[in-house]
Amino acid sequence: SDPAKQTTLEKLLEGLGSVAAQAQQELRPDASADDIAAHTVNVNVFSGMARLLSYSESIREKVKSGEVELHGAVYDIVSGKVTFLGQHPLQMCL
Repeated sequence: SDPAKQTTLEKLLEGLGSVAAQAQQELRPDASADDIAAHTVNVNVFSGMARLLSYSESIREKVKSGEVELHGAVYDIVSGKVTFLGQHPLQMCL
């Protein structure tokens, strides 16, 4: 679609293709669409954390020094429940 005419949601969803592909690869071959979708949410959180650490030198340095801890979480808009995912599994390598 024409990028100039995309809605904000369409622009956000456009970047999820690679995240969804990664999530699908990390699961067993017979994973259901619901399992893939749920795992994609988690992979997307960790992807965002990696981008933040990659692009923000100040945050990266504060995390590296232990001054700041960066933890991911998922908010379920239906139940209001927050599931904390913890630190990025590769945080010290980023």
